[in-house]
Amino acid sequence: MSAGIGVSPGVAVGIAARLGGDPSYTESDNKVPFHAALSAAAQELERLAASVAAPAADVLGAQALMARDPVLADRIAGHQRAGHPADRAVRAGFAEFRELLAAAGPYLAERVADLDDVRDRVLAHLHGTTLPRIPRPGYPFVLVAEDLSPAQTATLRPGQVLAIVTERGGPTSHTAILAKALGIPAVVACPAAATIGDGQSVLVDGLAGTVDVEPPAGTIAAALEREDRRRAAATAVTGPGRTADGHPVKLLVNVGGDRDLDTTAEGVGLFRTEFLFLDRDEAPTVDEQRAAYGRVFAAFAGRTVVVRTLDAGADKPLRFATAPREPNPALGVRGLRAARRAPELLDGQLRAIAAAAADHDAQVWVMAPMVSTAAEAADFAARAHAHGLPTAGVMVEVPAAALRAEQVAAACDFLSVGTNDLAQYTMAADRQHADLAALLDPWQPAVLELVRRTAEAGARLGKPVGVCGEAASDPRLAVVLVGLGVTSLSMAPVALPAVRAALAAHTLADCRRLAAEALS
Repeated sequence: MSAGIGVSPGVAVGIAARLGGDPSYTESDNKVPFHAALSAAAQELERLAASVAAPAADVLGAQALMARDPVLADRIAGHQRAGHPADRAVRAGFAEFRELLAAAGPYLAERVADLDDVRDRVLAHLHGTTLPRIPRPGYPFVLVAEDLSPAQTATLRPGQVLAIVTERGGPTSHTAILAKALGIPAVVACPAAATIGDGQSVLVDGLAGTVDVEPPAGTIAAALEREDRRRAAATAVTGPGRTADGHPVKLLVNVGGDRDLDTTAEGVGLFRTEFLFLDRDEAPTVDEQRAAYGRVFAAFAGRTVVVRTLDAGADKPLRFATAPREPNPALGVRGLRAARRAPELLDGQLRAIAAAAADHDAQVWVMAPMVSTAAEAADFAARAHAHGLPTAGVMVEVPAAALRAEQVAAACDFLSVGTNDLAQYTMAADRQHADLAALLDPWQPAVLELVRRTAEAGARLGKPVGVCGEAASDPRLAVVLVGLGVTSLSMAPVALPAVRAALAAHTLADCRRLAAEALS
């Protein structure tokens, strides 16, 4: 049995089928100019984005923006003017961008795989060929690869692909997030994947993070029996989230657009709004935003919908708002900080949210990302209230905000902990580096301590404190988070049944005891 990082729960057994290797090219075999290849790759990604639901659509849209980046085109042209053939110029231009991303801190380093996929698509168009396609052996299979691009993962069909095993990748990579959204068990950062051949039997446990090649029948039977028990327990519990002794915990969903919404949840804990702003030369109008927000508010009538204002910058650059060149974008002008550069964007968004809220009866809350100080929280809350939005909070993703949680909470109406960013900023660990995966684990006591401080500050002031990071979707960790004082959990819809069942199996006293053990 081999170990990796489990990023999407579930157990599956099947025959392995490997993703083919990248095609090889000769430098002189160019079918189209490089700028045409860039445009073709962008159009291809845009078509894919239009054909899938969020969060895949957002990821693919961001990749399309990479291909259309004029700075990238200028760098490639510069290498070609220096005498390099188009193939080498493309590789050199992307290599410069890759170095910038890899050196820009954990948030952007995780996007290197996305950029590599764009490069490979450009090269394929340049040479008039295609990238390796997902295998189609004619039967359900376990997909094994060195790594998968977001575009490849977004087009997988659950039921046909039983599970995913990759050599590379991290717990918060786009591939991991998309696999979880699709409900496909997945294990990444598994070195043993390199030795798995086509046709071998593979048992994958996406919760434990284990991969067993040619497992004996008894091992398979035991694993499938455990999975059946887990699924049965998850579906046996229905209704609002609560512990075994009735302590209420709101169970909400994360959404990244206005299509394919799961409306069975108690509400939305994270409504990402970037889908409206990406791949544009100018900001969407207030009326465009009002209509898109309204479709989500209508779907969750009578329930809470927490809207995160534009989280631009870092891996989500906007041509009309963010700085094209920052020495360290992960620590630069992103999230609420972008409002200093383009305050009209935030005001327009708040106007649109308020107008859409007035059209529907959802309980609309707004929150700002990347807040560090109580002064920032107070300013955002005041602006939101001035636009007629009565409930305004902020995300706690920066350790400074957690350390001063009481002052930050006093300045607004609620807090929402983004555990992905909080973990990477707290542990100073590159999200792309598989060797550092243990540091990025949200079970790290230092990260849990910051969640505890934030939740206790909210409790003292009577302010709700939720968690909307990937940690909320882990049934075992969800119990601990409730024990730390968290009042709501927001996750991918596929994770709701297991989290609901885990809470129903523990009293609040159990949760607090387990939280104390985790902290120690």
